[in-house]
Amino acid sequence: MSEDYGPPIFLGLCEVENDSCLRDLTRRSELRQMGYDFLITNGPDARGVETALLYQSVFFRVVEHRGVRIPSVEHGYRPTRDILYVKGVLHTGDTLHVAVVHFPSRARSSSATSANRMLAAETLRYLADSLSNKAFVVMGDFNAEPSDVIFRSVLLDSGSPLISLVTQNKKRLRKAEGTYVFRGQWGYLDHILITAPMRKWISGEAYPFKRPFMLTEKGLPYRTYLGPAYRRGYSDHLPIVVDMLIP
Repeated sequence: MSEDYGPPIFLGLCEVENDSCLRDLTRRSELRQMGYDFLITNGPDARGVETALLYQSVFFRVVEHRGVRIPSVEHGYRPTRDILYVKGVLHTGDTLHVAVVHFPSRARSSSATSANRMLAAETLRYLADSLSNKAFVVMGDFNAEPSDVIFRSVLLDSGSPLISLVTQNKKRLRKAEGTYVFRGQWGYLDHILITAPMRKWISGEAYPFKRPFMLTEKGLPYRTYLGPAYRRGYSDHLPIVVDMLIP
């Protein structure tokens, strides 16, 4: 989101507790002046965290939305967050499809979590294949670096309709700060993917968005919690942004 533009038309959110939080955010905060509305999933995650979308209703009229269930339980894995799928019409009259994802965590480094994440990727790929000739944008926390197998083998393989707006160049990635820090190293767990018909509205690549209040004195993401300890911060991830040039 360049400072030359206004507030973002869309904001994909992860780890949202419930719709009451979003109602307070859009109706009882300064965001009220910006005309945001919201959509949220009602998924099976054991902690109750959801994916959600904030959108400016003056620019985007929702036609359809639903939570896309990832069949984790059926495959013997822990239930995870639904993919939020939204179809709407822009103020230009163009139809746009949007998905917000929060793939299974890497906190438990095991074959089960990796397999569950692969299942989430396959579910998203099935949705993307059905929208391959439509304008479709996916955003969120994939819990996977650009080099991860879910991108190489599923989401960005040679037959995929999806295009990553996060660089796949290893040299450039090593120089980039990314959206999160693990053991002192920056990386990308957050991504934005699009289909080819979406390209006409996109300016450049996705990039992390940061301001001083989002960072600690050491320049790291100012997280809300560290384990059970409340740190008064905002998030351990920085937002990832792409500029849309819509007339």
